[in-house]
Formats: sequence, structure tokens, C-alpha cells
Amino acid sequence: MLFLVFGLPAKSVPKLNNQKIVAALTDNYGQRAGLRGRAWLTIMADASDASNADKLAQVNGFFNQLRFIDDIKLWGVENYWATPIEFIGVNGGDCEDFAIAKYFSLLELGIADEKMRITMVKSLTLNQYHMVVAYYPTPGSVPLILDNIDGEIKPADQRNDLLPVYSFNGKQLWLNKEKGQGVFELTPNSWTTNY
Repeated sequence: MLFLVFGLPAKSVPKLNNQKIVAALTDNYGQRAGLRGRAWLTIMADASDASNADKLAQVNGFFNQLRFIDDIKLWGVENYWATPIEFIGVNGGDCEDFAIAKYFSLLELGIADEKMRITMVKSLTLNQYHMVVAYYPTPGSVPLILDNIDGEIKPADQRNDLLPVYSFNGKQLWLNKEKGQGVFELTPNSWTTNY
């Protein structure tokens, strides 16, 4: 943003500090959390030069190994959005935690924010709200869905069990509204968006 406004080069984002992350995980959550942190950092290093498809697969696969635990049981509150480090530290979380950890890991790996959405959906098979990451390979394409319920990355049009409600990334919010009711429309049969 500053680059656009002032014509100055943007500062590069600092890389993850592996030693500090592992130390914080170990100190706050124990030795096993430190080992999970090392495993995550190894995946992040190995995937740094991989194709986008491989980055998606590695990040999705890593986080889907963690356990699903309701916020009330884990944090003692109805709704808590954990940081990726907290999620790794406690070895589990709910669907929001899976989605947030995947989203920020993919950002760190260089996947453009414009290509991703954290998406709130209605899981029709579970009859409850759920959160996933949607990855759009190109503008207007059907996104690929990264999910902790169905661990296989699939195009959204193959996920008839999910009904999109709203989605967001670091720059924008999209709502599923009836025609004429909003700037953006997401329909149950079309996950297609333009960025």
C-alpha cells in the first residue's frame, strides 16, 4: 500500500523464526508441541519452491493430522479462533482453527491472498456451519476446497455437501446473497468469483 501511495519499495515480510517458534511451542505446550512445530516448519521449508498444488496438498495434509476439538472443551468458551501456533501447540481445534492455520501457512508459502478465501459454509451432511479454505487457481475458476472433514482436496462443484454462506481474505468480504441484494453474489451452484 505504501508503495502505491508513495512510490517506495515495499519492505519484505520477515521469514519465520524457527528457533523462536519451536522454543515458544516447547515452553508453552511441551516437548511434543515443539516436535509438531519442527514438523510444520520442515513442511514449510520443503514446500517453499513447490508448485501451488503441492503447497496446498502438503499444508492440507499436515494440519488434517491434528485433532478436531470443540472450543468449549479446549478453550472453555463458545467461540475462539486460535492462532496457527496455538493450534499446533494444543494439537487440535475446531474448523476455524484448521482453516486459519492453512490460510496463513499458504500465505507464508507465497500463495497470493487474492487466490484464497476462508469460507463459512453450511455442511449439509452434518447440518451445521463449517469453515474451509477455498483456493482459486485463476480468476473466475471453481475453487479447490481444503477441508478437515473431507481431507481430499476437491473442486467446490464436487462438494455438494457444502453450501457457501460467506467468505473473506485479508482484503475483502463476500456474502452469499440473493440477486440484487449485494455487490457480490455467491450461489450454491457456483463458487466462481473474480478477483
